Amino acid sequence: MHAKADEYRGGLAALSVNASLDEVLEQAERHDAAATTPVERAGALLAIAEACRRLGRVERAERAWRASYRTARDAGDQDAMAWALWSGGTLARQRGRYVLAHRLLTRAVAAAERGTDPMARGYALAGLAETGRVQGDFAGTLRLHEQLLAEAREVGQPRHVVWALEGIAQIHRHGGDYDTALAMFTEACQIATDSDDQRGRAWALRGVADLTSLRGEPDEALHLLADAERTCRDMRLEAALAYNHKMRGNVLYRAGRYAEAERVYRDTVEEFTRISEPRGEALARLGLVKSQARQGASPDQVDADLRDLHARFTESGLRHAADMAQAARRELLD
Repeated sequence: MHAKADEYRGGLAALSVNASLDEVLEQAERHDAAATTPVERAGALLAIAEACRRLGRVERAERAWRASYRTARDAGDQDAMAWALWSGGTLARQRGRYVLAHRLLTRAVAAAERGTDPMARGYALAGLAETGRVQGDFAGTLRLHEQLLAEAREVGQPRHVVWALEGIAQIHRHGGDYDTALAMFTEACQIATDSDDQRGRAWALRGVADLTSLRGEPDEALHLLADAERTCRDMRLEAALAYNHKMRGNVLYRAGRYAEAERVYRDTVEEFTRISEPRGEALARLGLVKSQARQGASPDQVDADLRDLHARFTESGLRHAADMAQAARRELLD
């Protein structure tokens, strides 16, 4: 099995899942300029949208996926419409617009079911599962994650196997079943390595590092994160890099290295702000407040900051993150 980047379509299908986003953007722009059919143009615009989304250039990503959708719609191409809607829904989730993400991804599933590309349906369903999971609906999305894992194994799609394993592992991790979570992240890492899916491997290493840290091995966890960071930098995976750094802050915090954690969290807040990723930015702020509290920050200020973060998470529909803010108040102030 070898990982394939299914979102790179038509003349861009030869691009590797490991292609740097700068290369993807450059080739997609060339294909867009040379496109002679609506299908070619929709595919090029989709790749532009995805490269820009992952680079944190969210305004251009928004324009590109909408243009891809309009081109596909005018041509009556349901498959291309589904891919564009998937891209738009994924971008909406990244920007913290979860209601819009659900709406666009649901439309993507419907378009894919009218079309002929099973991968478009799989990606759209995966997008719905991931949106629910990041909001904290673990019970509601576990079954869909498991269904998609079974389908991916059956047809031999290593990239989707890796994605589904990582999602299920996150659910088990948040439920406190660390052994199962570690086993699944480790399997995902091995499959990603064997199929040369460097992006999936970097995300899996982050999960393994998290569980390694929770087992009391911070130095090994930091080593794993450094390995994953090299891939993120080589491929220009800006969001993945920011989440990698946030996990570094988590590892340092758990190890009682609060001053180091504070510096990492502070820098990570800026990273997430730069790429318009409000969920990651708020989670990094939570780590920053906790690190400051451990170093003697005013309890009144800590309380105010945690109340503000709890309100932000609640208003955004991030139930699990809101619970984390409440847990931090109990841990630091009660």
